[in-house]
Parts: sequence; C-alpha cells; structure tokens
Amino acid sequence: MPVRVGWIGLGAMGFPMATRLRRGLPKSSILYIYDIDEDVLRKFVHESEQVGYNESIIIAKNAREVAELSDVILTIVPEGEHVKAVYLTPGTGLLAADDVSGKIFIDCSTIDIATSSFINQTISNIPHTPPKFYDAPVSGGTAGAAKGTLSIMLGASPTDPTLPLLHSLFSHMGTSIHTLGGPTLGLAAKISNNYLSGTIALATAEAMNLGMRLGLDPVVLSRCFATSSGASWVNETINPVPGVCPDAVTSKGYEGGFKVQLMKKDLGLAVQAAERVGARLVLGNRTLGAYSAASEDPRCRDRDSRVVYRW
Repeated sequence: MPVRVGWIGLGAMGFPMATRLRRGLPKSSILYIYDIDEDVLRKFVHESEQVGYNESIIIAKNAREVAELSDVILTIVPEGEHVKAVYLTPGTGLLAADDVSGKIFIDCSTIDIATSSFINQTISNIPHTPPKFYDAPVSGGTAGAAKGTLSIMLGASPTDPTLPLLHSLFSHMGTSIHTLGGPTLGLAAKISNNYLSGTIALATAEAMNLGMRLGLDPVVLSRCFATSSGASWVNETINPVPGVCPDAVTSKGYEGGFKVQLMKKDLGLAVQAAERVGARLVLGNRTLGAYSAASEDPRCRDRDSRVVYRW
C-alpha cells in the first residue's frame, strides 16, 4: 500500500469512499485531502479525529499540492469540466505539480469518454517517467459507498502490473472490482450500466403505477415481480414506490441516494456515446426526457433518481 495517498472530491460519494479508504490504509500512511468546500474538509478531519486518525489526515491548499505530496491520487467530482479543472488548471491543477513522474492518478468520476481520454493522453505525453492514469467509475450509490460494497469499473488491462496496487486500494471501498480491458473502458461500462439502471427504474415506476391503479397493493405487487420475469435489483432493493422497501431512500422522502440530476447527466452521456458509435437506443431519448423533466420538477429536484415515480 502507498504511504502517501491523495483524495480530491468529498461529495456524496467521495466522502464515504475516502472514509472507507482511510480506515483501510496503514496507520503510517498519510491521506492528503482537498475539496472546494472548506466545510466538508473540516467535517472529514473532525470525523477522522473522533476515531483516532487525526495525525494521518492533512488538508491540502489545492490539487497541485495533493499531487506534490502524494504517490497515488484519487479524484471523484461531478462532471467532465470539473475533472479538467482538477487536472489541468494552470498553477493549481494536479498536473501543475513540479514533478509527477511515476505517480498514479485514478479518476472515479462518471464523465464523458472524450474528456477522460484527453486527460489520459495529456498524462501519457509527460516526458521521462510518465505517471499513470486510470478511469475507475463506481456503482452502488451512497449506501454502497458507506458500506464499502461498491462495484468498481476499472479501465485497465488485465496484465497491467499496477493491478495488485489498484485492487488493494479499491478492496476497502468495494466488493466487486471489474478489470475491463484498457483506458476509458471503465467509463464505457459505467455509462452502459447507468443507462440500464435508469431505464429499469423508470419501467419499474410505470409498472408499479399501472398495477396500483388497477387495484393491486404495492407491496404485494413488488413481491410478485420479485419471483416473476419482471424481477430486478431495483424492485427488490430500492423500489421507487414509498413504503415498499422501508429502509431505502425511496421510503424516506427520496432524501440522499443518487440525485435525479446525476441520472439525467449519465443518461445524456449514454445517448451521446450511442450516437458516436452508431448504437441504437430505442428507449434512450424517451428515458432521458423523463429524467430531464423530473430533474426540473421542484417536487423531485435534488432527490434520489427513483423520485421519477413521483414525477
């Protein structure tokens, strides 16, 4: 395990992921953290102090300092433009560091493939001993991040010599680590997965609404789905109808979870990627339209994406 690890991005997913990693690192390791939100940085340090990690957490003043002080740097931010800012901002970005030779950069953000490819190419062109860059988006939501049960989609070759290190790091954050073949293929898997997940959630919401309007009890209907051809993880774990899955965010006012705006973003990435490679998405634009409308609805905005049922 590396002695000096950097983490940039302490949002809804980044905070619990970094917390899990902090617990897994050896006591001798130092975790350098940075986020544009100073309050969340202080919160992370405070929570670390509560469990005895106060000496191993250091707040950096910017992304550049994280790169200068760390051997492995993980980033997770909302969109491609934020990834570009973190890596490429002159003077304060990760690649503005005086020497990044041999360092390992891992981006866990879900962004467009073109941006990730551009960052990878920029890093590959650094002379002498180029650093390495990996796309490694994650799936499992905030609950999975908190429990350390995420699915990691790693854009790396199965023969990459860095794999043991990457698997060691991610073992503290996820239970499924998929090595998908090379640069940007992690993102390809994540975009495809979220297209599938978002479409299933919308179909589940529609099917539940249909059955309930025909007179069925929602809990009974969900149980019927679970043992029939309509079975899905969404139905059984985070059914969009409040009360069906009592412990899910869908039964708690849709507070927390994966925001509907982020699902809209990811579906947009899927539709764009499909157009680029000529893949037909029969449901793509209709599904994107539904989540776009839900993300603008004041009853739904900033809530878990399964709030599309409320919409």
